Amino acid sequence: MRGMNDMLRQAQQMQRKMTELQDQLGTRTVEATSGGGMVAVVCNGKQDILSIKIDPAAVDPSDVDMLQDLVLTAINEAIRQSKAMVEKEMGAITGGMKIPGLF
Repeated sequence: MRGMNDMLRQAQQMQRKMTELQDQLGTRTVEATSGGGMVAVVCNGKQDILSIKIDPAAVDPSDVDMLQDLVLTAINEAIRQSKAMVEKEMGAITGGMKIPGLF
């Protein structure tokens, strides 16, 4: 019975740590750029895009497609980095176990 109580206690501690981390993820950010820094995107650990900065030199009315591609590339990279950050942090708590629905 003692072993079961220890497992339950450990599971509760892990759940508490995961809840704390999820709260903190809103304040942790990553930044991704594209076009040699012409477009920069900041994303938090909840995959919310917090800001997009575009260098005025990237704004060419005759080549809007390029600017759109730069923005998409930076956004996708920021989200990828954010997900990797979350997976790494959750992995530290779960001991590397992949728990479906967590991340």
